[in-house]
Amino acid sequence: MNKKIYGDFAYLIMLAATFGAVLVLGAVVAPVVFHTDTILIDMLMDNHNAGIVMGEIFQRFSYWVYFVAASVVVYEAAIYKTGKRDAIAFGSAVSVVFASLMFSGVYVPRIIAMQTLGAEATQSDTFENLHVASELDFKFLAVALLVLFVRRLMLLQRS
Repeated sequence: MNKKIYGDFAYLIMLAATFGAVLVLGAVVAPVVFHTDTILIDMLMDNHNAGIVMGEIFQRFSYWVYFVAASVVVYEAAIYKTGKRDAIAFGSAVSVVFASLMFSGVYVPRIIAMQTLGAEATQSDTFENLHVASELDFKFLAVALLVLFVRRLMLLQRS
């Protein structure tokens, strides 16, 4: 069997796993962390401490997101160099890299920096706007990952 197919398969698995992780973090982990009052009995975690826990989770996830961004650059550059150019795959790959770097390199560090200033800083309009922007970027990342995965799967099926 062609060895290239193993690289394609690993790339698709990585994209799908990252998409799944983004969904789980956004739809499962965050609501549980921020609504501990419905789960815990004798202990209550306020929003500031829940945010610190969530920030640590996202900071650790950022290492994976950096790896994904680098992998997308390497894989898509290799495909582009072979002459198998596709506008949809290229656009979604650029979107994945952009959203990944914004999330891991801008939003997570700035949110954590504001959290270290204390609970007052996390209740400011600046923090709220930064948090909303990070949520939008995370959703954009999920859509870009899904589009790239589906497009690469379609192109792989054709060849």
